[in-house]
Amino acid sequence: MAETAETRLKALGITLHTPGAPQANYIPHVITGRLLFASGQISVLPGGASYIGKLGREFTVEQGREAARICAINLLANFKAALGDLEKIGRIVKLTGFVNSIGDFDDAHLVVNGCSDLLVEVLGERGRHARSAFSVASLPRGAAVEAEAIVEIA
Repeated sequence: MAETAETRLKALGITLHTPGAPQANYIPHVITGRLLFASGQISVLPGGASYIGKLGREFTVEQGREAARICAINLLANFKAALGDLEKIGRIVKLTGFVNSIGDFDDAHLVVNGCSDLLVEVLGERGRHARSAFSVASLPRGAAVEAEAIVEIA
């Protein structure tokens, strides 16, 4: 049997949750044509790990990578909720990562690798994407990292 995103998730010990309702006036995703635009996902898992605070103060780059990995898990849960099956993902087109950090923090790109790396681990070549990574002064709920994505639907 061919390896799927779901079998890769299982091998990594990751179970996708059902995304909760948005906490503000937006929707979790929009599909237009063959593109899925996923709203930003923060570094908090329902009932699980969370990273609240700033990189360069509360968290190291390595801890930030773990926070970004949580964002990837939340994005994958959002993709599955939107599409019903991760195999409907043609590819991740663009990932944008935001890192809540102190003023002179310049390693946002290294932090966001945690998100990028997991997307590639789970989706293979379909997970490779164009990307932007930004350091920002704050994020919703004090999250350490937030990521949003544009996905091509197969």
